[in-house]
Amino acid sequence: MSSSYQPSYATYQPQQRQQPQQTSRRRYIAHRVKESLTSRFAKCLCSLVLSLLLIVAVIMFILWLNLRPHRPRFYLSSFSAPGLAQSTSPVNSAFTFNVTDRNSNGKIGIYYDSIYASVLYNDNQIASAPVLSPFYQPSKNTTVILGTLTAVGPNTTDPIWDHFSADVATGQVRLVLKLTSKIRFQVKMWDTRQHNLHVECDLTVGQDGNVLSQYVNERCTVYF
Repeated sequence: MSSSYQPSYATYQPQQRQQPQQTSRRRYIAHRVKESLTSRFAKCLCSLVLSLLLIVAVIMFILWLNLRPHRPRFYLSSFSAPGLAQSTSPVNSAFTFNVTDRNSNGKIGIYYDSIYASVLYNDNQIASAPVLSPFYQPSKNTTVILGTLTAVGPNTTDPIWDHFSADVATGQVRLVLKLTSKIRFQVKMWDTRQHNLHVECDLTVGQDGNVLSQYVNERCTVYF
């Protein structure tokens, strides 16, 4: 009898078919690990930066509480313009004034460049001149600013002359005394950048040429 027929079958090797899948999975895992490390590094970096910013902000806040910076305060003590009591042009008449400059800061000094003063009537400048040389003002100090300016108007030919004459006739002339300078604040050995200082003192002169009492020792407007 002939031997029974035994068909041959090819050997199945699953590991050879699964090899591409395993390689792809390894690459996916490696990519996720890389992404996770990058994400962690970015988070750590952001946390570090935010922590540094918070520390700087706290330090600046503590310094601010300790120093309590304040702008200088200006007060109009006196102002005289005898020429304005006349009905003629005040050219060659003198304006004299006294302004007190108070630095109320406890630990901050102020450096001033030259201070220039001007007098304005209806936004028209009628006198101007330097009144104080550069100086340093210590903390908790009051500086007296004295000035004498020579009027250059208004003239009888100026458009504002009729309005000016009417004010003189009523015995009340509204003026603005303006002071300008450049200042720097000093905190121990550290100086700030320069600021353009503008001081405006509103006032009214009466019939005798002196400022009315309600404007004496009035605080002037200060802005940078």
